[in-house]
Amino acid sequence: MLAAVVTGFGGPEQVALAEVPAPRPEAGQLRVKVTAAGLNPVDGAVRAGVFGGAGQRLGLGWDVSGEIDEIGAGVSGWNTGDRVVGLHYGPVKPLGTHAQYVVLDATAVAAAPATVDAVTAAGLPLAGLTAARAVDLLELAPGSSVLITGAAGVVGGFAVQLAARAGLVVTALAGADDEEYVRSLGATGFVPRGEAPAGPVDGVLDAAVLGEAALGSVRDGGVYVGLIPNHAPAAERGVRVVEQEVAADGEHLARLVALVDAGALTLRVAETFPLGEAAKAHAHLGTPGVRGRIILTA
Repeated sequence: MLAAVVTGFGGPEQVALAEVPAPRPEAGQLRVKVTAAGLNPVDGAVRAGVFGGAGQRLGLGWDVSGEIDEIGAGVSGWNTGDRVVGLHYGPVKPLGTHAQYVVLDATAVAAAPATVDAVTAAGLPLAGLTAARAVDLLELAPGSSVLITGAAGVVGGFAVQLAARAGLVVTALAGADDEEYVRSLGATGFVPRGEAPAGPVDGVLDAAVLGEAALGSVRDGGVYVGLIPNHAPAAERGVRVVEQEVAADGEHLARLVALVDAGALTLRVAETFPLGEAAKAHAHLGTPGVRGRIILTA
């Protein structure tokens, strides 16, 4: 099969298409014939060597949307041909979802949304699970105020929707041109990027990784949730500082799928590229102003 991989670190030119053996599922696993897979910022970080793995062939891709084509021993509740979405967790791995086939733990997948196509659905797993986990970690009661930075991004956009659904009063920080969009997601307040963040608020969900600048908006005794492990600012003023780390959780993903099908969670695709143009897709990944997830189609 064909897979997008890197064997050296650097820019988009490091991404190559390789012919590799198709993986086979072991006990407790499923093989998915990939229809589409999201291209996330973490893939650019893998390509750049942020997570190490020098001298190895590294696979790319965490999100997948496709059909089950082989089932490992001990797996029940699934059939070949079932449409699924899933998360292939881990930055350093020999193969990712940017391939024609991928093997996942059966616990990492959920039935695909019925109301959107496979390409659109491919943008849900990583960003959706990240946002959902971050909102949960806020542990704020309905009516509490939260500032979400990077609110027009994929993770930030999901976070705005999920926080508003949880009854939080959301202020969104994003580019000035994105005000109408983030308000449509459920934000009631807006701060243009470049202006001082709003405050004091009960909590901050820092999707833009502003760090101390965002922490300063939290009231004494409030909460700050960061999205990148080991990148949160030091706690101060009694603020609870926590960092989320995403997990491949099929049950939680199924709940997000249900929200998509209910029209309560919207997905946004920026652009699609065939798998053979993975390097070109990586070049677009760093383009300013990209709104929505870039998707590779197998």
